[in-house]
Amino acid sequence: MRSTSGSISGRLPLPEGRPRLAHLASVHWGLLASALALALVGLAVVRSASAEAGVDYFSRQIVWMALGLAGMLFIFGFDYQRLLGLAPLLYTGALVALAAVLAVGHEAGGAVGWFKVGSVSLQPSEFAKLATALMITRYLAGLAERRLGNRQILAVIALAALPMLLTAVEPDLGGAAMFVPMVGGMLLVAGVRPRLLVGAALAALLVAALVWNFGMKDYQRQRVLTFLAPAHDPLGAGYHVRQSKIAVGSGQLTGRGYMQGTQSQLRFLPARHTDFILAVLAEETGFLGVATVLGLYGAYLASAAAVAGRARDRAGILLVTGLTATFAFHVVYNAAMVIGLVPVTGIPLPFLSYGGSFTLANWVAVGLILGVDFRRYVNR
Repeated sequence: MRSTSGSISGRLPLPEGRPRLAHLASVHWGLLASALALALVGLAVVRSASAEAGVDYFSRQIVWMALGLAGMLFIFGFDYQRLLGLAPLLYTGALVALAAVLAVGHEAGGAVGWFKVGSVSLQPSEFAKLATALMITRYLAGLAERRLGNRQILAVIALAALPMLLTAVEPDLGGAAMFVPMVGGMLLVAGVRPRLLVGAALAALLVAALVWNFGMKDYQRQRVLTFLAPAHDPLGAGYHVRQSKIAVGSGQLTGRGYMQGTQSQLRFLPARHTDFILAVLAEETGFLGVATVLGLYGAYLASAAAVAGRARDRAGILLVTGLTATFAFHVVYNAAMVIGLVPVTGIPLPFLSYGGSFTLANWVAVGLILGVDFRRYVNR
């Protein structure tokens, strides 16, 4: 609410023109602090998880983190309103990249989802999520309606469906699923009638049935069946879940100690530096270490929610919401996966899991969110 002195809720007045460097002090730096803390924890755990891997993932992750920080600074200095102007171009480029990777991409883990040049691999689906968030933000911010109708909702779903389907064809169902929380969060903020949410839930069940019968390969169905009854295949598809549970349980309260986990150091735990890195953390630092990391994730999400809450334009609110919803789903699903509550998919843990494209995309998202906060003095 505007006060008589022209300020907003006791904060600095909202000037015209560009935000000044003095306004940096009012940016929610808790978001960056929690991201940096998580990334440093991630470096330590990657070093431990890959100690016996024969590949120096630790040094590589340092390089990716440095590149991510550079990308964050670049995006922070770039007005997100200008990025929204480029959204159609970025979105089209993302679709082209997703289509191209199916033809000339590198296969890993049964999916063709990477462009590989030498030892460097890039996963276009990670950047497609950012481009899609920008495109949906551009569309929804331009609408005058307070409540979205069927046409507007279908348009948003269509914008997300294209990259989602291309990602699923790789096949990468985990990556494709990440578009769902983005769309759901942005639609809720934009204004959706409750009855439409019920219809969407029924449609999702129908789509899930079609995907199960026609869109999933045998090994993907086996993962779901293994989740429902992991004891039926303890040395096959259920191996990941069983070893992860052993690692988590053996950590107890304070853990076995840094680089002292038997599941990771003796190579029992698969994908220990990527999808199951939280299990390594649990084994080495115990409940207290995991609780600390989850607290950092909570601080990150609370900071992002605060940025969305005080953004002064519709576009800023929508963009932060979409990015935050995707981030939150990554954290919740990965944490549930390592303790066997959901099926195993290739959904990594933000800032902790090793991965070049994923690391870059996470830091670019931080830059976008901080940029929205910094420019709330102008974009209103």
